[in-house]
Amino acid sequence: MDLEKLQIDRSTPTRRRRRRGPSWLGPLVLIGLVLGALWVFRAPILAKVDELRLPRVRVARVVKSHPAAVGAVRGTAANGYIVARRRAALSADTPGRIVEMLVEEGSVVKEGDVVARIYSDEYAASLRRAEADVLAARAAVASAEAEIESAESEIVRLASAEVAAAKGVTVDEAGLELAELNHRRTKQLVEERISSTMDLDDARTSLDQARARLESATADHESAKAASVTGKASVRAAEARLAEAQARLAVSEASRDEARAVLEKTEVRAPFDGIVVLKDAEVGEVVSPNSQGGSSARGSICTMVDFASLEVQADVPETNLSAVRIGAPVSVYLDAFPERPYPARVSRIWPTADRQKATIEVRVVFEEPDERLRPEMGVRVVFSPEEGVAPSVPLEEAMILIPEEAVLRIDGRTGVFVVERDVVSFREIEAGEERSGRVAVETGLVEGERIVLSPPAALVDGSRVRIEEQ
Repeated sequence: MDLEKLQIDRSTPTRRRRRRGPSWLGPLVLIGLVLGALWVFRAPILAKVDELRLPRVRVARVVKSHPAAVGAVRGTAANGYIVARRRAALSADTPGRIVEMLVEEGSVVKEGDVVARIYSDEYAASLRRAEADVLAARAAVASAEAEIESAESEIVRLASAEVAAAKGVTVDEAGLELAELNHRRTKQLVEERISSTMDLDDARTSLDQARARLESATADHESAKAASVTGKASVRAAEARLAEAQARLAVSEASRDEARAVLEKTEVRAPFDGIVVLKDAEVGEVVSPNSQGGSSARGSICTMVDFASLEVQADVPETNLSAVRIGAPVSVYLDAFPERPYPARVSRIWPTADRQKATIEVRVVFEEPDERLRPEMGVRVVFSPEEGVAPSVPLEEAMILIPEEAVLRIDGRTGVFVVERDVVSFREIEAGEERSGRVAVETGLVEGERIVLSPPAALVDGSRVRIEEQ
């Protein structure tokens, strides 16, 4: 028996035959994978398809409009700000350093209240010196007045002495006449040998004495007259010194008043009743009334406003000026508190226009101001379309305003396309007045709904749309 044929040949490896499956299994798996991928990514794929197929639209949400906006549809409106007719930036009349600040923003001050004080020691010392000069000048005036009184009293005495001296002269003149007469008689009697020469000597002696007394009295009278003239001159000199003292007193009082005024200027006072709206300086800073841009000194200390003078400054377009009349009633709506209108009236219309903005400034005064009003607050002014009637839209009557571009007219019906999810439906509305690109909606829409702006011509009721991101 040949056993070699039974040996295993290990020189060539044996191949293991695999069992092959059906031929259609591979395509089936591929289709399954594709379908799975489509299912997983179906949302972005459908979104991409919708992006290519569905029309793109802009939408706006329906809300109840600001009462001022509703009033603007029913009448002419303009934007503006609250301003103060009386406003003052307080500064010191004299330069100096602030040593005391008595107000803050919001402080209520009365006319004459001190809001700040400037360093004043030097001015106080000047005032004390000026007051001392006044006292010295008053003493000089009093001394001059006393001197005049004394001189006038002396004049009275000298006048009396002059009168007495004049009377003495008269008496001595009479004595001289008597002595002369006695001398002549005695001389005649001596010549007739009736009297002796001794009697003639006595008569001559008496005559000489009378003449001497008359000369002495005349000299005394002249001296009294001279003294009286000197006394009058002394009075005039005293009066001159009094006038000089009074002039010096006036100068001293003027210097004192000037020093007091300068000292008072170191106290910055409120010129009227109001509220401090801005504090421009602090304690330690130097202020100067003539401060320039390059100076380190402050120009003002604080700014105050008279809240009783608050009014509205509104810029009215030139095209709407015909609706504005002086004295006409208007309604003012605060941007911060739009729920109630403030009754007001037009007080002034500016005589010139703003060429750049094509507007004219109008001032409106409040008829019922309250504590809500603040300077620089934004407002909306609504002018009445009817003369003598103030426009007013209470909150409960606030209407829905929609852009005019959302309104359509289809087959005689006025309406809008309302969007729910991504489907639009035509909604008929009752439209009111139209103005400034807005339409008042009386009925047909509810606050919170979304409407299509500028709907495409191909858009119909029930169409699906793609909302454009705002």
